[in-house]
Amino acid sequence: MPFSNPRRILITSALPYVNGIKHLGNLVGSLLPADVHARFHRQIGSEVLFVCATDEHGTPTEIAAAQAGLDPQAFCDAQHARQADIYRRFGLSFDHFGRSSSPANHALTQHFYRRLDAAGLIDERLVPQVWSLTDGRYLPDRYVLGTCPHCGDGGARGDQCDACGNLLDPVDLIAPRSALSGETRLEVRESRHLFLRQAALRDRLSDWLDARSGWPPFVASLARSWLTADLKDRCITRDLAWGVPVPRPGFEGKVFYVWFDAPIAYIGTTQDWAAAGPGRDWRAWWWGEAARETTYVQFLGKDNVPFHTVGFPATLIGSGEPWRTVDVIKGFHWLTHEGGKFSTSRGRGVFLDAALDALPADLWRWWLIANAPERADVDFQAARFAAEVNKDLADVFGNLVQRVTRFARTAFDGRVPEGGEPGEAARVLTAEVKDRVAAIRAHHEAREFRRAAAETRGLWARANAYVQETAPWSSVRVDRARAASATRVALALVEVGATVAWSIVPDLAANVLRATGAPASSGTPAWPHDLEGLILGGRRSGSQLSHAFEPVTKFGAAHLDFA
Repeated sequence: MPFSNPRRILITSALPYVNGIKHLGNLVGSLLPADVHARFHRQIGSEVLFVCATDEHGTPTEIAAAQAGLDPQAFCDAQHARQADIYRRFGLSFDHFGRSSSPANHALTQHFYRRLDAAGLIDERLVPQVWSLTDGRYLPDRYVLGTCPHCGDGGARGDQCDACGNLLDPVDLIAPRSALSGETRLEVRESRHLFLRQAALRDRLSDWLDARSGWPPFVASLARSWLTADLKDRCITRDLAWGVPVPRPGFEGKVFYVWFDAPIAYIGTTQDWAAAGPGRDWRAWWWGEAARETTYVQFLGKDNVPFHTVGFPATLIGSGEPWRTVDVIKGFHWLTHEGGKFSTSRGRGVFLDAALDALPADLWRWWLIANAPERADVDFQAARFAAEVNKDLADVFGNLVQRVTRFARTAFDGRVPEGGEPGEAARVLTAEVKDRVAAIRAHHEAREFRRAAAETRGLWARANAYVQETAPWSSVRVDRARAASATRVALALVEVGATVAWSIVPDLAANVLRATGAPASSGTPAWPHDLEGLILGGRRSGSQLSHAFEPVTKFGAAHLDFA
């Protein structure tokens, strides 16, 4: 079936908070699928810009910096470098990994505030806020804990209840307490703050949402529920020292709310990317007619959906300027851990640094994409993870590659063998492979990650079946031409299997492509085309197999004891 590549595709994933190493749930909830999508689009020839940044403002940064004996800037410098290194080791192929604290983002955030204010969409109001007598400070929403008034969960924060997903204000909580000291002697005092009049934008936001398509049903439903419910104006300032200063008389010492400036960092990071290289134009991705051909896809966990379907679009649309808004939001449910929630604050789950210390990145990448929580929550269990990765990457794909390349090195002097004509079975197989490759591409185009991985696994299994059926090692002494043809077809199947898997397991795929002597084994391999020429025509006959395949080593669940 025919496919059309977008002229330009902009990909962003939810910004990882700078405070602390992220866990597997954070990775599969936005960062990893965004990377797989970016890699796939590079393979099919799209012009791709994949940007992300550390989210660096807010109370957690102030407090974590104080606990570390650092000022917030120095703390963020160190944590940004640490996260960037981990994402590099996980193979995340950002075109630019920036920072929400960059001068570009500060300037943009203040620009959007001024535009919204000029449009009459900013209100100044007195806000009752929680003051802690023990802590001697206002407690921003995330640092007030209590019972959710909607569902009764006792661990709700002052900005959101993770149990039911409702957005909250600290004064809504029942039996509130300070997250810093546990103090219950809290007072409500008034402080002056700025509000974005989201309710005034309801109709424009609704029309905007009506024009979107290709969103997972649960994301579209969540977005619609926020617009059809009692859409509230949103406070966009906080009583903090660390953040983007509010350029308004009387607001000295206040900063913008982190959820106001963080999504703007997608644009700020693009500006930083453009400034870092000659000939780059950020407007081609974000502004006016220049960005008309851009397709913009966001990857988010479900907790981030309200901010990206109401807050950020309200900022862009309310500015009255021709900013590119998102075309598709790909949302994900939760990855849980052994029956419970991952938790950064409680240190519960598998964290990315420990995961990389235990196993190569591609083993994690494969399982997470093959089990991506696209339609419901998915539970990570060490025993299941070990069994499935060992089967898919070692027994199915690894075994296929090893026995085919090893036999070719032994029987045909390490070259793609020449001679022999493929028979009817190979022609039938080629037609099937074409259908499977087209299906894999269609699933990637539609951002259906589990289906793409399942179809890739099916292609590997079919290649294994072909090798088992033809058994060239059995015929090589009596019919060398037949063995040569079967081996050549098998090597082509290995190359195709690695190429379509490259976006998910880039290091393993590159290792396989090097072993088969395929081109672009150290760069981005083009999506397979002319499969008849590759499989039946033997267009690489006589080429050298460059090195021995490094097999995937099996491991057991006990290897994943992170306690």
